[in-house]
Amino acid sequence: MSDSLEREARSLLTASAVRARAGQMLEIGLAGGLSHFTIDLDRMDGVAEAVLAVTRQAYPTLDVPFHARWRHFVLGGVDRWARLADAASWPDRAARARAEFDLAIVSVLLDAGAGAAWRYRDAATGEAIGRSEGLAIASLDMFASGLLARDARAPFRADADVLAKLPLPALTSAFQASDANPLLGLEGRTDLLQRLGKLATERAEVFGLHDTPRPGGLFDHIAAQAFGTTIAAPAILSAVLNQLGPIWPSRLELAGVPLGDCWRHPAIKTDGATAGLVPLHKLSQWLSYSLIEPLQRAGFDVTDIDGLTGLAEYRNGGLFVDHEVLRLRDPTDAARAHAVDSLLVVEWRALTVALLDRLAERIRAKLGRTPETLPLASILEGGTWAAGRTIAFSCRPDGSPPLKVISDGTVF
Repeated sequence: MSDSLEREARSLLTASAVRARAGQMLEIGLAGGLSHFTIDLDRMDGVAEAVLAVTRQAYPTLDVPFHARWRHFVLGGVDRWARLADAASWPDRAARARAEFDLAIVSVLLDAGAGAAWRYRDAATGEAIGRSEGLAIASLDMFASGLLARDARAPFRADADVLAKLPLPALTSAFQASDANPLLGLEGRTDLLQRLGKLATERAEVFGLHDTPRPGGLFDHIAAQAFGTTIAAPAILSAVLNQLGPIWPSRLELAGVPLGDCWRHPAIKTDGATAGLVPLHKLSQWLSYSLIEPLQRAGFDVTDIDGLTGLAEYRNGGLFVDHEVLRLRDPTDAARAHAVDSLLVVEWRALTVALLDRLAERIRAKLGRTPETLPLASILEGGTWAAGRTIAFSCRPDGSPPLKVISDGTVF
């Protein structure tokens, strides 16, 4: 019994479960069965046009890279990480890949909402950078300085034992956070990195295959599962969810398996123990997208990139609310702040994932592209995230999302 229950639990740690249950939420919504939203698909064409407009502006040739953390390390046209990595001497391609996994994992885990007030002053340009891009440059500077390495003379690594003991003041200082420059969820971020360090130490058979334990050891774990040189993108997500899952603050568990970014909604009907559960795995998928390029640079062919889903976060979600594809049944809900496990937020996030798939089909149809030549990862980058931010600023002076979510720094 318990084996089959564990199998059911692990089935939620997949991109296919995210897509299937988000699709079910959309069908329920289209039938008028959701408590908080109605859906107007007639407005999707306007969304597609808005996404195409920002995509063409950013990528005039429509040669769009993946939505990944690496985009945020480019500042003023300079790819900061590429410049550092290309100048370093690596014993082999795997060594660089481990460093890039270290950087991507740490940087993505630090990438929850920063709040509107926080800024990071970049030493090279003097520019004050906020939000996700500011967090990215701050985390890159922190990594490159050797703050996370046991030996500061060999800086491009995050050693598990250093992460496990990372003091809050070190992170506060690295992010230039203060009363005058407040960063949301700093304790939660520090705790997450400490948990990451402890986990990598405890699971040396995963994270220390070819080196002392470090998050970047996940590269070797994933590489070992390749068929020849081929790795399917959903396998990256499965490795991320199954190996890094225990670091998240305990939310839902099933058969002792932590379910991560997974929530309850009574409308989702399935047989068995997973009824009413809605997996979304936003940060883990964002991380999985960010691990594709290091694997490619190390010589692997990553396939089925569309096996991953869109990301259930507030820019993509805001895109559909601000364009009125999604309408609140109770307009006063827009003024209230909602818990991340509230039915309203669970509906909003699941609908976002399902609508992104529909939107991708429309955009490809308009451009005569296929999922292979324009994967969802590129549409997100072009794309939906930027268009969500653009319309947010046109609707509200501070560019805040249309719905307020009380975040603990580990979901958004």
